[in-house]
Amino acid sequence: MNTEPIYLDHQATTPLDGRVLETMLPFLTREYGNPSSPHALGRTAANAVRAARRQVAHLIGAKNELEVVFTSGATEANHLAILGAALAARPRGGHIVTTAIEHKAVLAACQRLVDHHGYTLTRVGVDKHGRVHPADIAAVLTPHTVLVSVMHANNEIGTLQRLAAIAEITAPRGIVLHTDAAQSAGYGLHDVAELGVDLASLSAHKLHGPKGIGALYIRGGTHVTAQQTGGGQERGLRAGTPNVPAIVGFGAAARLITTEAVPPPTRIRALRDRLQERLLAAICGASVNGHPHRRLPGNLSLTLPGIEAADLLDRIPSVAASTGSACNTGSGEPSHVLTAIGLTRDQARATLRLSIGRTTNDTDIDGAADLITRTAHTLMPATAHAA
Repeated sequence: MNTEPIYLDHQATTPLDGRVLETMLPFLTREYGNPSSPHALGRTAANAVRAARRQVAHLIGAKNELEVVFTSGATEANHLAILGAALAARPRGGHIVTTAIEHKAVLAACQRLVDHHGYTLTRVGVDKHGRVHPADIAAVLTPHTVLVSVMHANNEIGTLQRLAAIAEITAPRGIVLHTDAAQSAGYGLHDVAELGVDLASLSAHKLHGPKGIGALYIRGGTHVTAQQTGGGQERGLRAGTPNVPAIVGFGAAARLITTEAVPPPTRIRALRDRLQERLLAAICGASVNGHPHRRLPGNLSLTLPGIEAADLLDRIPSVAASTGSACNTGSGEPSHVLTAIGLTRDQARATLRLSIGRTTNDTDIDGAADLITRTAHTLMPATAHAA
């Protein structure tokens, strides 16, 4: 009997692909060299890091592999991008812009510039679907604006932003455009040339790679001040001995996406739509958050009126899902993303984040739909049940 839970939390993290693990194993055992060492073991490690850098660069459409700087994850990449780019541009101005629904890592980095470096910060609101309008970004720019940070795909409601349109506004003004692309890269949705971004943060564990490794794309010519100095690794932008096994795993995960060795996003979207249709039909008053069409293929943010989402999930331990961002778990406060799109505190607490990935199958969808529906009906007044 299978006792594994139905895993619908792929936006929190994804299971490590077995092919990725197989690629990593030699560098966890016999190929243990430091890539900065001049001997054969070091050269093997250095070549592996170089190959992984090319694979990640190919995933996002970077022109040059040296535009990819490895970090410990997307959080560090966000901090390096935001603090590094803003501080490098300090002589030109001290104003930065972001949105109300960014990941907490982005908001924290922006706030650090305010608290410790005297920058001013503007947070631009979003519409009911979670989209920021490029005209609203343009309206808050000043001659002192040096950086705009807008995530590509939201980590709770999945909404995709119109980054190319925003780039058309920032680029002529010489304003650096950063995006947190941790959620979108795993679906092959992120192409830095098409989006026009100068900086992009990535995370391997969102695309079936290992945890503890990420990257920052830095478009050639974009100036960034290092935030972690030391031995000069990663072009002097991120000191520290490279985590070779994790970097190799990141490269392998990227290669699987670009070689179409994984299920396409259309399959994941079809599963998401099936789950969405079943839950909306079975639970009276249920509603979907995020853009109806321009959102991640595996994302389903669902508000179930009259219940506490955390209570519902506690009652169905066989379904692994979230009430919002994994970073908010245990905080007791409603999601800032959900309140920013107009949900009340009660509605935010009644919201599930169900995220589907390449390992999800039809049986998972049907089983989760049945369990969530039955449990929701026990928590809602009988008059609220769908006929």
